[in-house]
Amino acid sequence: MTEYRTFTELILDRAQTLGEADAHIFLRDTVAGPVEERLSYAGLDAAARTLAVRLRAHGAQGQPVLLLYPQGSEFLKAFTGCLYAGAIAVPAPLPGDRGERLKRVSGIIKDTGARLVLTDEANAAEVSLWLAMETRAEVVVLASDVIGADGRGQDAVGEAAADDWQPPATGPDDLAFLQYTSGSTSRPRGVMVSHRNLLANEAAIGRALGTSPADRFGSWLPHYHDMGLIAHLLHPLWLGSTSVQMSATAFVKRPVHWLRMISEYGVTVGGGPNFCYDLCLRRVTDAQLAELDLSSWRLALNGAEPVRADTLDAFTARFAAAGLRAEGMYPAYGLAEATLIVSGAVPGRPYRRRTADPAGLEHDELRAPAPGEAGRTLVSSGPVDQDFDLRIVDPVDGRPLPDGRVGEIWLRGGSVAQGYWRRPADTAHTFHAVLAGGDSGFLRTGDLGVVEDGELYVTGRLKEVIILNGRNIYPQDVEWAVREVSPALGAGHGAVFTVDADREQLVIVQEVRAPHADWDRLQALACRVQALVGRDFDVPAGNVVLIRPGTLRRTTSGKIQRTLMRRLFLEGGLSSLYEVLDPAVRELLSASGGPGADDDPYGAHAPRGSEALRGDPSGTPAAGLPAAPAVRRTGDLRW
Repeated sequence: MTEYRTFTELILDRAQTLGEADAHIFLRDTVAGPVEERLSYAGLDAAARTLAVRLRAHGAQGQPVLLLYPQGSEFLKAFTGCLYAGAIAVPAPLPGDRGERLKRVSGIIKDTGARLVLTDEANAAEVSLWLAMETRAEVVVLASDVIGADGRGQDAVGEAAADDWQPPATGPDDLAFLQYTSGSTSRPRGVMVSHRNLLANEAAIGRALGTSPADRFGSWLPHYHDMGLIAHLLHPLWLGSTSVQMSATAFVKRPVHWLRMISEYGVTVGGGPNFCYDLCLRRVTDAQLAELDLSSWRLALNGAEPVRADTLDAFTARFAAAGLRAEGMYPAYGLAEATLIVSGAVPGRPYRRRTADPAGLEHDELRAPAPGEAGRTLVSSGPVDQDFDLRIVDPVDGRPLPDGRVGEIWLRGGSVAQGYWRRPADTAHTFHAVLAGGDSGFLRTGDLGVVEDGELYVTGRLKEVIILNGRNIYPQDVEWAVREVSPALGAGHGAVFTVDADREQLVIVQEVRAPHADWDRLQALACRVQALVGRDFDVPAGNVVLIRPGTLRRTTSGKIQRTLMRRLFLEGGLSSLYEVLDPAVRELLSASGGPGADDDPYGAHAPRGSEALRGDPSGTPAAGLPAAPAVRRTGDLRW
């Protein structure tokens, strides 16, 4: 492939060579069904040139520009327009009127210090109102889709034509965009991705997935999510191919629409977090399945959260009738700090799995379970791309660990980003780590993993691993086990964490789908959860909180926000349907006196217990088991 200094140069070349070929197809959800909107390479280039002139007139070169758009082609035009202007694009969700999304976007604009916001005409008034409420009335809002009769963009500066555009003086190490992290374990931070980083990682994606211009990508992921942006929108441009997209809302309402899109548009590569495959399994009917043809789908990408072998197996078995091949299931690992991809399965080869001894993992060792003993199935994320120097490291003393030992994943390479925007201390800690032997320049991922036979297995997040009695307990293992207790729990999501009361105590928060449940039914479910956790994990489960479906906090990619759920629990910000609490934990909550979180997007907040049916933890099957006051927190796996 031709060498490009910047991603801007690459898009300019694609526009010249591909002209009217489709760059992007968006399926807008309407009452009458999906309506197709097409954007050619030439159309993208012309729109970006016009917008770039407007941005330069507002002094945007080298400055962050917030992009607040619904999903669709206008976002892609705005992102490319920022590249053409030499501005730093900052993809973000529309603020909405309340909840975590509003808090997240408000945090992003404060962190960036952006003085310019791009959106579309339909949302410009709402965005302007939000800025006024944030006391940022000085920020300029431009509606990128407002054009005059002669095709010229119009704003307070006047008219600007694509012919007036001049290439920006952008170099490989200039920033292309800021990718704000999802914040599953901490406050979102802006990862600084340079043109060099972006080009390096697009090449890594190409090698890992074996992509070519003949591939067609299909996604529902939001454009502000790194997997949605870099893998599903920008990689097709890098290849000179086509992306097809639908909105995340349309997918969640009717998951079959995504599969129909794959079928009807001959999508070859596309995917999302593990939960999207579970959603398809639950919501796609046999009659809908009979109408699908998934034979073109050569790679079903699975990343951004823990990849589960049970989900991959069930999805493959169910949709084989529609032509899906087992070797098409493609687990991968990556993170925003490395631009995106780090490793992926080998295309055309069934992914590898490994049955591990849970007791071994608890002591940071990968080994087979004893005969007759239950094991934990790990899914391989495949070989690490050649762009990376990957080490498994003891997170305490920085010692590199041999194959077969679990430690923190450290990386260095051309895809590793420049650091966090305006956070020098965080950048130094995360992006400039030094091994015990003095080797430097590594990115600390915060993810735990192990290498065996040249393949990477990701086991958890360093900051949320729970340590009880000297054992590592992975919260996602407990969460998935709880979901298997009953269909009423399996349809929802849960969060497991610890609180420091008289000792470190486990807390299980779980959504329950039981429309007509009474005290006896909910009490029985809670007792079954306590019994299972006590039996299978040998830890006391004196605290179980059952909440309504859809109220558990997750990131845009579906990761469970355990740290946030812990904070809401301690502040009294969870409105439970039923809860059983250890007396020491109940006393801790009473003493904290914290206000309930008032930004629940589902309107489910009430003072603790206003709706809850309360249980008594004494005498439960899980009571009386030992616990130790030690904790180390961790997050989720990321793509």
